[in-house]
This record gives sequence, structure tokens and C-alpha cells, in this order.
Amino acid sequence: MAEQEPTAEQLAALAAQNEDAEGGVNYKPPAQKSLQEIQDLDKEDESLRKYKEALLGGCSVTVDPNAPNVQVTRLTLMCETAPNALTLDLQGDLESFKKQSFVLKEGVEYRIKISFKVNKEIVSGLKYIQQTLRKGVKLDKTDYMVGSYGPRPSQEYEFLTPLEEAPKGMLARGTYNIKSKFTDDDKHDHLSWEWNLNIKKDWEH
Repeated sequence: MAEQEPTAEQLAALAAQNEDAEGGVNYKPPAQKSLQEIQDLDKEDESLRKYKEALLGGCSVTVDPNAPNVQVTRLTLMCETAPNALTLDLQGDLESFKKQSFVLKEGVEYRIKISFKVNKEIVSGLKYIQQTLRKGVKLDKTDYMVGSYGPRPSQEYEFLTPLEEAPKGMLARGTYNIKSKFTDDDKHDHLSWEWNLNIKKDWEH
């Protein structure tokens, strides 16, 4: 039996339902300080000194001055039942991702893992924002709070989204366009990219 495409009315209803569930984060970020300013603050406070050492790694940072402060390196779709690794190299040609799709079996549980580096200064309030569209209709928008991180150019950080379940059923099958953005409290666009997710009845290509 041929798979049935959802109607425009069904997509609009689903988008409206998800719109009700969306909520903004009412948060005022602190003033930005350089790494040196933070290291010089409250030198006499032992507990604060230990906290900063934990955040900064307790070592001096040497990095390419031309490197971005936040460098997003990979997106990985984590699914225990997937036959192959589903990874996007975000340091390559981002435009090529618009022409290919991850195949995801309907109804499986998965997480998204973002790998990134912080090269120079502490970055506060990192966020991963993801919009899901189908046939140009926005179905969902989710803001994931990633957190604050100190510079660690020689080693990547990893962020995992909560466990989610892929949509299932005849109307859910098909291609979804995902718009991803990695940003922070100061609204710096560290990286934006688009990719596609193809929900199928089974793990097939």
C-alpha cells in the first residue's frame, strides 16, 4: 500500500499543537568578562578559586588566534538499534547536508549528540536550537540549554539531548527538514546548519 502523505490541514493542526507547547526562556545573561578578568576576580576566595579551576581546567590556554571561540565539530544521531553510525561532520561542506537524509526507523528512541570545542574564553549559556519542518510547515521548535564552559581547545565537549521517540505511522513517514543552530546568551550564532531526517518503516536506504 502506498504511503499516505499528510494533508496541509493535518500539518497545520500539528504545528499549532506544538506551538502551544513552546515556551521562551526569560533569562538575562550576565555581563561578558574576559578569561583574564575572571582569573583575577576574588583571588582570596578559596572556594571560588577551586570552582574556577574546575571550569577553566587550572591551566593556561594557548590557541590559534584565528580560531573561533566556539567550534562545533559534529552532530551524531545516537540510536542503539541503528545499523550504522549516523554522523554529520560540521567542519565540512554544510550545504551538502541539504541534499542527503538520515534514515531513521519509525518509533525508535534516539538522542542527538553535539560535539564542540571552546578555544579561548569562557562561554555562558550555550544553547542548541532545533526547528523541525515538513513541506515548509514548522512542526516543532525546541531550545536545549547546553550550559557554560571554559576553554579546552585540545579536548571536545559533548552535549546529549534527552531521549526522544521518532514519529510513527503512515502519516508520519517521510522527509523532515531540520534547522539547527548553536548559540549562547549573547546571541552569537556559532554555527547554523540544515539537514534532513527520513522516517521510514524500517532501516532501509
